[in-house]
Amino acid sequence: MNEKVVNAALLGLGTVGTGVYKVIKSQEQEMTAKLGCQVRITKILVRNLEKASGKVDDPSVLTTDWADIEGDPSIDIVIELIGGIEPARTYILAALKAGKNVVTANKDLIAVHGKEILETARTAQKDFLFEAAVAGGIPIISPLKNSLEANHVTEVMGIVNGTTNFILTKMSQEGMEFSDALALATELGYAEADPTADIEGIDAGRKVAILASVAFNSRVTLDNVHIEGITKITAKDIRYAKEMGCEIKLLGVARCQKDGVEAYVCPMLIPAEHPLASVNDSYNAVFVHGDAVGDTMFYGRGAGELPTASAVAGDVFEVVRNMKADCCGRVGCTCYKTLPVKDMADTHNRYFLRLQVEDRCGVLAEILEHFAKYQASVAQIMQKESKRPDTAEVVVITKLVSEGAFFKVKEELENSASVRKISSMIRVYQK
Repeated sequence: MNEKVVNAALLGLGTVGTGVYKVIKSQEQEMTAKLGCQVRITKILVRNLEKASGKVDDPSVLTTDWADIEGDPSIDIVIELIGGIEPARTYILAALKAGKNVVTANKDLIAVHGKEILETARTAQKDFLFEAAVAGGIPIISPLKNSLEANHVTEVMGIVNGTTNFILTKMSQEGMEFSDALALATELGYAEADPTADIEGIDAGRKVAILASVAFNSRVTLDNVHIEGITKITAKDIRYAKEMGCEIKLLGVARCQKDGVEAYVCPMLIPAEHPLASVNDSYNAVFVHGDAVGDTMFYGRGAGELPTASAVAGDVFEVVRNMKADCCGRVGCTCYKTLPVKDMADTHNRYFLRLQVEDRCGVLAEILEHFAKYQASVAQIMQKESKRPDTAEVVVITKLVSEGAFFKVKEELENSASVRKISSMIRVYQK
């Protein structure tokens, strides 16, 4: 390693890539004092040279050929920001095998192929850091691997997708329906042209897989995470939740229990007094519960050019320090356990159920019989007027019950002559 300069290559010059370039440039004056050397981006892999040339000071660093980076022995760090599975996976594995350290923000790749990449990094004795893959600029991976390492962590949960949180905030604060709030999110740039990964919960699911793996020291992949999005949430659901003293948020939940790991993403009612209930707009927040530390909360911008770039650049600086101390790879894969991941039917939650039923005497008693049959106790029940003739709207919140038992109740209600429609079913968060 050159004591004066560490050379890095940047893969991708999109929103985050441009942010990383700006952040590292902005640190040039203080970098030697902080690190004892300079970090220079000497190569940037792009698709279109002409389009990218206006984003950098020196266009000669741009290339469209991965071989220019892989085969350059002077490049010590590869910063992968192109996203997706391929060619990112191929580039990262090749970089590690070529003796280069890697920093990435690629949650898609880590949630599916994290084990393969981390094992390759261990074999090569190189760093593979991914702080920016979860919650943008909020530090969470490093705290779990370092500051909170002395804890037995039993739960990691929170809001880890800014787009859906913005949508639900507008639905809650302004009474918007989902489609209108999504349109506004798209107009303001919070939602992608194709928002599927966000609104269907897939993006959050990837992050939950990563958080669970790191927190519980046991591999959890995207396929292990039960995922539901927010597309079925209505303004009426949110209004009724408020009447019950709750807000609706898309939560990612990972719990480590005696019989295995629970990992799921779904919209949930959360009490208004809970700190997460007041996390609004595009902000993210993650709660961690450890046996020694108790509850900790990490809050901030979960996405965006500079917040995400902050996390990426922080990892780059960490790699440089490890290089100077000749200890790259010192904190690699932490999954030394093999814990089972529970089926969603074996989890326990409370449930919010909104029903359209016959408006007649005795119908509430009939409904409650279905719950009693499967030992699903009801905590709250209220009847609302309906615009449809001879129809009443009933809202039920259960006590804690297994998902398997609750869905048997739900199936019986769907087949009941007195129930015309189940309008919505939403879980209720309970610590």
